Amino acid sequence: MKPSTKKALMFVVLTFLASWLIAALFYAAGGRLNSPVALAVLLLYMFMPMTMAIIVQKVLYKESLKQPLGISFRPNRWFVVAWLLPAVLAFATIGVSLLFPGVEYSPEMTGFFERIGSALTPEQLDEAKRQLGALPVHVIWLGLVQGLIAGITINAVAAFGEELGWRGLLQKELGYLGFWKSSALIGLIWGVWHAPIIIQGHNYPQHPVAGVVMMTVWTMLLSPIFSYVRLKAKSVIAAAIIHGSLNATAGLSLMVIAGGSDLTVGITGLAGFIVLAVANVAIFVYDRFLAKEPCTIT
Repeated sequence: MKPSTKKALMFVVLTFLASWLIAALFYAAGGRLNSPVALAVLLLYMFMPMTMAIIVQKVLYKESLKQPLGISFRPNRWFVVAWLLPAVLAFATIGVSLLFPGVEYSPEMTGFFERIGSALTPEQLDEAKRQLGALPVHVIWLGLVQGLIAGITINAVAAFGEELGWRGLLQKELGYLGFWKSSALIGLIWGVWHAPIIIQGHNYPQHPVAGVVMMTVWTMLLSPIFSYVRLKAKSVIAAAIIHGSLNATAGLSLMVIAGGSDLTVGITGLAGFIVLAVANVAIFVYDRFLAKEPCTIT
C-alpha cells in the first residue's frame, strides 16, 4: 500500500466513524431532520471531514496544513467561477427539467408550494403565497441574490468543513491515480458518507432509499467539477466557495417548475445529472484544447 493510500484510508475511516456515530446517536435519541436541533447536528456532521483531516495531517503525521492541503486565500478568476457556476447549473437544470414529460414551467410556483405544503399549515401557506406575490420582482431573482451572498459567506464556511477533507487531504493523497480516477473515488466516498442523512429524507424525501444511490451518483458527477476548480484556483477555499454556492442556489432549480419527482427534477435529480455530465465533458474539452495552463488530466 502506498503511503498516500494509507493516509487517505486512515482519514476516510476516521471520518466515517465520527460522522456516522453522530448520526446514530442523534437518531437513537429520537432526533429527525425536521427537529429543532437538526441544523446544529448537520453542521457538526459537515465539520467532521475537516476535523479528521486536521487530526490525520497535523496530529498523526505531524505535517503542515496550509500548503499541502491548499489553504490559500489569494484570489484569482477561478474563485469567481466557483462563486457563479452553481447558479448557472441551477438555471440550466430548470431548462432540462422542462423537457421531461409531465413537467411544466410554473412562474406562480405551484410546484414549489406543493413541495413545502406539508411543512406549513394552510394559513401559513396562504400567507407565504400572499407575501411572495406582493414582492416587486419574482422571488427567484431575490433567491439568486441571497444565494450568491450566502454562497460566498456563511455557506462557504460550512462547506469548508467538508472541503478541507475531500478536496484538501483526500485529493492530495489520491492524486497519483490521475484526475478522473481520483475524482470518481472521492465522489464515491463523499456520496456514501451522506447515507445516514439521505436515508432520513434529505434531498430525496419521496425516495430515501433510492436517494442514497442517487446522492452517490450526484457527488461522483460533482467531484470532477469541484476538483478542477480547486486545482485551477490552487486553493481549497475555492472548492469551499463552489460547494457553498451550490448549496445556496440549488433550490432555484425547483422554484418555477411543477411536476416530476425528487428523482427526476432539480439539481439533485436526473435533470441535474444531465447538466453535470455536460459540465464534465466541458471540463475535458476545455482542459485538453483551450486552457492556457492545462491540468494535464488523464
